[in-house]
Amino acid sequence: MERLVQGGIGTRNIRLGIGGRYVYEGIPGWVGGAKRVGTAKKPTATKHAFKLDCEYVKKNNPGGGRRRGRGVGVALKAAIAEPKAPIPTTYDDPMLANYVPVYVMLPLGVVTNDNVLEDREGLEQQLKELHAAGVDGVMVDVWWGIVESKGPQEYDWSAYRDLFQLVQHCKLKLQAIMSFHQCGGNVGDSVSIPIPKWVLEIGVSDPDIFYTNPNGIRNKECLSIGVDNRPLFHGRTAIEMYSDYMKSFRENMEDFLESELMIDVEVGLGPAGELRYPSYSRNLGWVFPGIGEFQCYDKYLKADFKEAATKAGHPEWDLPDNAGQSNDTPESTEFFRSNGTYTTEKGKFFLTWYSNKLLIHGDEILDEANKAFLGCKLKLAAKVAGIHWWYKTESHAAELTSGYYNLKDRDGYRPIARMLSRHDALFNFTCLEMRNSEQRPDARSGAQELVQQVLSGGWMEKLEVAGENALARYDRAAYNQILLNARPNGVNKKGPPKLRMYGVTYLRLSDELMEKTNFDIFKTFVRKMHAEQDYCPEPEKYNHYMYPMVRSKAKIPVEALLEATKPVKPYTWHRETDMSVGGVSGVLADILAIILCIFKQRRNQD
Repeated sequence: MERLVQGGIGTRNIRLGIGGRYVYEGIPGWVGGAKRVGTAKKPTATKHAFKLDCEYVKKNNPGGGRRRGRGVGVALKAAIAEPKAPIPTTYDDPMLANYVPVYVMLPLGVVTNDNVLEDREGLEQQLKELHAAGVDGVMVDVWWGIVESKGPQEYDWSAYRDLFQLVQHCKLKLQAIMSFHQCGGNVGDSVSIPIPKWVLEIGVSDPDIFYTNPNGIRNKECLSIGVDNRPLFHGRTAIEMYSDYMKSFRENMEDFLESELMIDVEVGLGPAGELRYPSYSRNLGWVFPGIGEFQCYDKYLKADFKEAATKAGHPEWDLPDNAGQSNDTPESTEFFRSNGTYTTEKGKFFLTWYSNKLLIHGDEILDEANKAFLGCKLKLAAKVAGIHWWYKTESHAAELTSGYYNLKDRDGYRPIARMLSRHDALFNFTCLEMRNSEQRPDARSGAQELVQQVLSGGWMEKLEVAGENALARYDRAAYNQILLNARPNGVNKKGPPKLRMYGVTYLRLSDELMEKTNFDIFKTFVRKMHAEQDYCPEPEKYNHYMYPMVRSKAKIPVEALLEATKPVKPYTWHRETDMSVGGVSGVLADILAIILCIFKQRRNQD
């Protein structure tokens, strides 16, 4: 006898077959059986998704193999087969359907500014310990400022190839971040890796390529979205630079892609790799919980706004000049105070324009990423920041300056999720470890409500949702909060849970994490994330099917994206996880977590 069991949000249907074995079925677009991570061979030709223009390759790479010189080196021609139905997967233990894979973010400077893999032996030992602990894989920033540092389209992937080989040798999966931003200036940044020097030099003669605050101060963390489509970079636009970089990555990492070492490529879309404006920057004096500043005062975005306002019949409207300064509180500003400018027609027009620019920026770059990785068995991902301070105020000021037009009567995150849906991209969100009780009362934080809102919105838009912790934590309270968010309604002993995150990336690998006490707790956390199941090297067994990337769906009109701003009630969350890592609980756990967070915040501010 067979009985259908509904898998719920973020899962697939399963069939209960003979002998009580669960059979997964109905995974759209999956092709054939999933490969295991094998040993990558040096790339000699592209075998899937794109065909090589052989004459171009011979001319630009006569010696074959890996190149470090100019050019992307590939003329790309789509060769995508129609998706086929999957081969049903069976397994004996339905608890495996609750498995949430855990990845660990590697140190920011694992590849140095000199393009050298740092401390290979020490890293190898740590990676082996992670694998032994059941960790599924690692995440790494692939820094634009390192790879293309010597000049336009002069790429050197050598250190990253060494790193990827090491990760593969240690039997771990890989999440690669296309990091088009500077390292340094954000909370937790321990090294300094600027964007390419030759790009910074262009900024000397044209400083408006950088985000600019109302006082004219430039932020050089990343390029302004105002230059996305302006050919200011030796004849290329910013988006063309990002596209060429990703195509070169694909060409030079072809062997790793074919061996399915990589499970996703997270596309950097702003500061810290996040889809947002650099509204709060410690390098420029921001201190938590400051509201931040709008970052649209470069000449390109100013002209764009003036054009938009003129088309709307208001040529007299200018960008805000009353939104205060970075470390102000909402009520101290005319723009964000109760019944302030943000509630007026002019304020609403500006905030819509400001947030829409971010949506378009993300959509256009992800479209280029889709073209670059067409046919590869991996997923694209985009990260959204967890701006939790001032969430429990009327204006949500810190979110607004970051580009998230989120209010009580307007959802600022579901439009992002809807945009990502056309690229079948993972929605990666931060601050999974945070609880309201750990935050300063004057910050009016709503970290828990924010996570609940954003994850629910992603699931409602039929996306796979992933996440990570915002700050390094080693305590049980933080792990339990991540576990709760990973499965908000707990495990289902009979099959897939109602809600389940696609994966969680832990920030980050460090000597402190590897200390015995900390690592013992972390190992328990991994085991609980896996729903008390052993490490599973076959993702399809916990319903993660990888199939060749197909072309993004038709572009979604902005008007359709904005329909998702209508607030909806989020899914319900249990009060506590049913997979606790143990230890002290209740009030004592809250007190210990608060003390730990306050201590770390003060240490970071000193």
